Amino acid sequence: MHLGPHRDRARRDAELLLLDLLGRDRAWMLAHLDDEVGFECAEQYIARLERRFAGEPIQYILGEVEFYRLPFRVTDAVLIPRPETEHVVEKALELAKSFAAPRIVDVGTGSGAIAVSLAHEMPDAAVTATDLCSGALAVACENARRNRVAERIRFLQGDLLAPVAHEQFDIVVSNPPYVPETERELLAVEVREFEPAGALFAGEDGLRVLQHLIPQAFAALSPGGYVVLEIGHGQEPPVGALLGDAGFDKIEFAADLQGIPRVAWAQRS
Repeated sequence: MHLGPHRDRARRDAELLLLDLLGRDRAWMLAHLDDEVGFECAEQYIARLERRFAGEPIQYILGEVEFYRLPFRVTDAVLIPRPETEHVVEKALELAKSFAAPRIVDVGTGSGAIAVSLAHEMPDAAVTATDLCSGALAVACENARRNRVAERIRFLQGDLLAPVAHEQFDIVVSNPPYVPETERELLAVEVREFEPAGALFAGEDGLRVLQHLIPQAFAALSPGGYVVLEIGHGQEPPVGALLGDAGFDKIEFAADLQGIPRVAWAQRS
């Protein structure tokens, strides 16, 4: 059995956990390989290694991840932001150019990665972020403060677009739960056992949340407005059908770096 990549990852994770604990970088470590650490530091490091060995994502242990060139705090109350979701931000930014001061709502904001990134890139945008989980909203608020956009994002608790019923937006954006329950056992232990199930799974086919969100998005959009969604592998046909049935036109998809259709967007006439 070839274990090279696994060893490399384990070594990299071990280094990251130690350097974060020491507040140092790798160059410093290479120059101080013979240095000793104190007993308390060693205990904390062993505890971190045990958490990682048990499968806990290193992002949760470190408490931080970079997304769209910005630092984000993450806890087990939120999904870990992934590079694929940056494609959602890019598409929303592109479409937002059609509006002088775009009104944007990020549905199921989680860590706030999308909402904070959009507010950071568009000072004139009015951004709202919703989430059902109070713990997630607390993390998102912290990330907005950390990235100096807290005064330009309105955070609301509730299911999907219910907190903004009767309001109108130019862009509805979301990275909703879309993993089918049937694929639960196929996920890596880091994801399956540690990330919030409510942010991952959406029924047997992964479409349960989108079936509710897409019609709500159509109703919430002003004429000419856009919905931008992250979707899962193989969901392009059913999501396209859901968008068409809801009344959207100009339905399009964009692939991620692996060539998988990852972003769906459509316009309300």
